[in-house]
Amino acid sequence: MATLKDISTLEDIKQMVNNFYDNVRKDDLLGPIFNEKLQDRWPEHLQKMYGFWQTILFDVRAYSGTPFPPHKQLPVDKTHFDRWIEIFNTTIDKQFEGPLTEEAKMRATNMAFMFNHKIEYFRNAENELRNSIKKP
Repeated sequence: MATLKDISTLEDIKQMVNNFYDNVRKDDLLGPIFNEKLQDRWPEHLQKMYGFWQTILFDVRAYSGTPFPPHKQLPVDKTHFDRWIEIFNTTIDKQFEGPLTEEAKMRATNMAFMFNHKIEYFRNAENELRNSIKKP
């Protein structure tokens, strides 16, 4: 078996991101959500993700913004985030290995956990607010 190289260039990030989102788009659970949300804006999303991962892994300021708000209203829960991580790790492990590869998987896992936690928090807060308004 050939030895895989670590993520080390922008081209590696593009390969990682493109292959990951190709797999997401085909996934029965995640594909419909992403395809509905992004529709014909996939090229812009992929460009944003290249910058995001450049910033995360290479400490290059290629991304500015707040990644959580676009995800806040998506119809997702822990099952979706678990599947996202499964696809991410499987995809990346087929392409790369090394310290930055492990960093990418750790960062993705942490983001999925945080996004899921925040989405649940906001949904619970909104439900509590709705319930308190309904009470006489």
